[in-house]
Amino acid sequence: MKLEDKISIVKDILKDKKVAIGFSGGADSTLMTYLSSKVAADTLAITIDNHLLPTGFVENVGKSCERFGVRHEIIKIDFYENEDFLENSPKRCFTCRDLMYSTIEKVAHENGFDFICDGNNISDLVVDRPGILITYKKGFKTPFIKAKLSSAEIHEYLDKNNIPYSRSTTCLATRIPTNTKTTKEKIDRIGFCEDYISDNTNCKIVKVRDLGELGIIEVDKIDEILSEDKFKQINDALKSQGFKKVALNLSQIDDNEYIAIDYAEGSYSYQLPFTINLEDTKKQIENIISYDEEKIELDKITIYENGLIEGHDFENYDIAVDAFMDTLQQLRRNI
Repeated sequence: MKLEDKISIVKDILKDKKVAIGFSGGADSTLMTYLSSKVAADTLAITIDNHLLPTGFVENVGKSCERFGVRHEIIKIDFYENEDFLENSPKRCFTCRDLMYSTIEKVAHENGFDFICDGNNISDLVVDRPGILITYKKGFKTPFIKAKLSSAEIHEYLDKNNIPYSRSTTCLATRIPTNTKTTKEKIDRIGFCEDYISDNTNCKIVKVRDLGELGIIEVDKIDEILSEDKFKQINDALKSQGFKKVALNLSQIDDNEYIAIDYAEGSYSYQLPFTINLEDTKKQIENIISYDEEKIELDKITIYENGLIEGHDFENYDIAVDAFMDTLQQLRRNI
């Protein structure tokens, strides 16, 4: 399906509705808000300021909403008061999204908006992002998933139409390893280091992983870091914040995620980075051929508890990947 056809599907979903959107100013929520501003009866962008997002976040989301001419609510939540979040268990993203989406839901209903959606896209379903379960739990709409739009396609459309968006809107708490306590001091250190690198390079995406005495830099433009003088400057700046060692991840950040499957002679396999809750998944699926504790058998597709998805007897790659994306929308994962 062509990109414009997928965009038309999203517009049809939003058309004439009173749409409330969880708005971060990143690519996904920016495109959703832009399209809603064109076709919806009314649009309300709701931003949660949890004090854990990159510098300039609030200012950027405000400018975007002014540009699109939509109503905007900024709600402050102090996550430092939530002990479950601060404990930083492997369920942290689930906990975080539950807090934020409960607030978004409340604000939307108080303002008379009954169609609440987020910017999750189809490529979010093949990475380890357990927060999607909150989207399902709250019943939020996911037009990009319905239209099978990937991150790469969303970026393509935004760039093609000169729609500005922020490349860096991810929560700073994700830089801290799970099962180590999240503190304001750690967040402040991460924020300072990321700001320093952003201000002194042309990198658009910067992450500094805080592993205690070790800081690991991840960027979208490694060449910006690798020159000897620049790296020494950054190394000194990060060590001034308490890191004893500073490392650079040589795997460059690429946020242009898309869906691709390993297809050959009518068959494919895809290993997801999480396990599947088969009991919850089978509630989403009709026409199950067989089910046991290890797998669900469908016509042409098998879903395994370990996260492996296999397909067979497809005429070509396009039909196979389309069926795979349909299956992704029905999966319910474990945390």
